[in-house]
Amino acid sequence: MTRDSDVFPSIGGGLYAFFFDVDGTLAAIKPRPDEVSIPEQVRHTLQSISTLSHGALALISGRPIEQLDQLAAPLRAPAAGVHGAERRDALGELHRTVLPEEVANALDATLSSSMANWPGTQLEAKGMAFALHYRQGMQYETQILQLAESMVEHFPMLALQPGKCVVELKPKGIDKGAAIRTFMQEAPFTGRIPVFIGDDLTDEAGFLAVNAMNGLSVKVGEGSSHARYRLKGVDDVYLWLEQMKLQLDQDKTTSVRSKGYESLSGRI
Repeated sequence: MTRDSDVFPSIGGGLYAFFFDVDGTLAAIKPRPDEVSIPEQVRHTLQSISTLSHGALALISGRPIEQLDQLAAPLRAPAAGVHGAERRDALGELHRTVLPEEVANALDATLSSSMANWPGTQLEAKGMAFALHYRQGMQYETQILQLAESMVEHFPMLALQPGKCVVELKPKGIDKGAAIRTFMQEAPFTGRIPVFIGDDLTDEAGFLAVNAMNGLSVKVGEGSSHARYRLKGVDDVYLWLEQMKLQLDQDKTTSVRSKGYESLSGRI
């Protein structure tokens, strides 16, 4: 059961770790994945939140990390790409789960050949996963799903991940919840309260993971969800980001002043 955004608890005190989905959360959905962008002001706000939270901010997306860096620049945050199949920790070390080369090649060939027959569909090859987009070819949704299911049956190491006008094939056991749990075991995330904001079916595993850690799970948009809170749309996410930045900045200022008074008191 999700609740309205106006009852969110105050985000501050240096207690929180922030995790953000990208498409549909930090960036508006577009007809094609390569048309998506994060507004400049939002990117700078994210950079400020990352700095104020001492680096406890990560992007959690179905996109490869290379694309996340391009979309979020100048921010270069810890990130989980391809739903966690690749992950860059706070030290910059990259961790990857890969498909056997022969499996990846067979998938690429079969999917490319089949989808060439369905105008408006698009295959996005990510190396360790494949996204079958049909936003501009909705009439082929059934065929796309059947194709994806047949690949999972043929390659048991794969899992099927439905999304908004897309279905993805990824290594089994990989999801956003697992990525968040791993981050929460590492500095600077460990010991904090996780906050995860997402909009899609692919984010539900993240919501469940954050709920289990007594964190804040936030669904963007309509539809049933395991998230405990809700924001209506991307513009509301932008507004909330600004509010979080102001709160964190205020906490920092208060902390500095408090330390100054303590120091003065000690000298007296």
